[in-house]
Amino acid sequence: MLIRKAQRFKDSEVTPYAVYLSRRAFMLGAGALALASRVGEAAPSSAGTALKATPNPTYHLADPPTPLKDVTSYNNFYEFGMNKDDPERLAGTLRPRPWTVKVDGLCAKPRSFEIDEILAMAPLEERTYALRCVEGWSMVIPWIGFPLATMLKRVEPTSQAKYVEFTTLLDPEQFPGQKKGLLSFGSLDWPYTEGLRLDEALHPLTLLTVGLYGQVLPNQNGAPIRVVVPWKYGFKSAKSLVRIHLVDKEPKTAWNTAAPQEYGFYSNVNPNVDHPRWSQATERRIGEFRRRKTSMFNGYAEVASLYTGMDLKKYY
Repeated sequence: MLIRKAQRFKDSEVTPYAVYLSRRAFMLGAGALALASRVGEAAPSSAGTALKATPNPTYHLADPPTPLKDVTSYNNFYEFGMNKDDPERLAGTLRPRPWTVKVDGLCAKPRSFEIDEILAMAPLEERTYALRCVEGWSMVIPWIGFPLATMLKRVEPTSQAKYVEFTTLLDPEQFPGQKKGLLSFGSLDWPYTEGLRLDEALHPLTLLTVGLYGQVLPNQNGAPIRVVVPWKYGFKSAKSLVRIHLVDKEPKTAWNTAAPQEYGFYSNVNPNVDHPRWSQATERRIGEFRRRKTSMFNGYAEVASLYTGMDLKKYY
């Protein structure tokens, strides 16, 4: 069996382009960030509270799960900082309760949902999904939640609704990375926004997620509620949601707006479409040495019918 050496990326290759261009702004705020991290480290995150869920055998990946320590300490969550360990260090600034998610736009019954109401909305189930990052690494995580379709059907999307826009909390006091002069990346606008086509959002694989590993979501993983879209690159799975907005046109999204040449709206996991600065043909699971071939749609072949007739190199 051929074992390849682990691929080493340049500094510019492991940092999204918009962040890379804002390196100077980051350095100016580095001292302030160091002070802010001490505050964040002093406060506990929401991790540890048990959350019961029934395993769903239909959505179970046979690969062994990534250790919880790695899942909670190696993250992209730029509202906390650009380094992989920043979210864990600064997570104590986020207050996940009370929390409300507004669902509105092109629907017959727009309304807001309190987090406890969301938790009781549907039977919670555990699904083991692989989450693949655009930077070439991946994790296998037992997520807890329920199909996003369950919530969307409650508000009754109208026939005009074609897309779903997700918005993350905007609060620099809770998210130090949003503070100007600290870590407000010049090309990344806050609040963080993401989007899906309505049929993608209604697909059974799309999970409205409230926990992992038998506990509520830790702050650094998107507490108290996030979306997980397992056939797309991880940045599509927006965290700490405060609004779900039904619209008729393709919504602007954070990374697609910041660097459209690198981050497409669809962002399906596709080994045949490289990032401009690195190949997407292989990936490395956190905790493994050997790289593996990237699977189309991250291995979730059942979503292929959503893109029948589309040129996935053009609509990347």
